[in-house]
Formats: sequence, structure tokens, C-alpha cells
Amino acid sequence: MNKRDVVAAVALRAGVSQSDAAKCIDGLMELACDELASGGDINLAGYLKISTVQRAARTGRNPQTGEAVDIPASTGVKMQAGAKLKAAARG
Repeated sequence: MNKRDVVAAVALRAGVSQSDAAKCIDGLMELACDELASGGDINLAGYLKISTVQRAARTGRNPQTGEAVDIPASTGVKMQAGAKLKAAARG
């Protein structure tokens, strides 16, 4: 599903216009970005947890030359499926 499909499905299930559904989805995504940027996390119990994870600095290898390369520490995003989402995936 792409964003257009998601907006149409949410609008149909919620009984609202596609414009209103798109605004809600955009608002949720902006909220998630803001919360993660401030170091928080999003927890939709039973469905999804989104949080940040700190990656330590490490030494890697350039696959073309084999030369050692320093990879700096970074922050990534971690998503964990909740029980309801896992059950739906199992069918």
C-alpha cells in the first residue's frame, strides 16, 4: 500500500473525507518525527512502538579496497511490532 491507498482506506473505515484522513495521517507522522527528534518514543499499545537507538562508533571496511574506515556514532530509529500486529501477520 502506498500513502494514497492508506488515506483512502482510513477515510472509508473512519467515515471521513480523504482530505481529513490525509490531514490526520500527516499530523501523526509529524508528531512521530517531533517526538523522536526530542528523544522520546511513540507507543501504540498492541500495535507498534517507535523509538530511537544509539549506535556506537566502530571500525568498518571499504569493500572495494579493504581499507579500515572509522564509522562515527549515530542515532537510528527502531520499530517494534506489537502483539496485535504480529498476530495479523501470522494470519
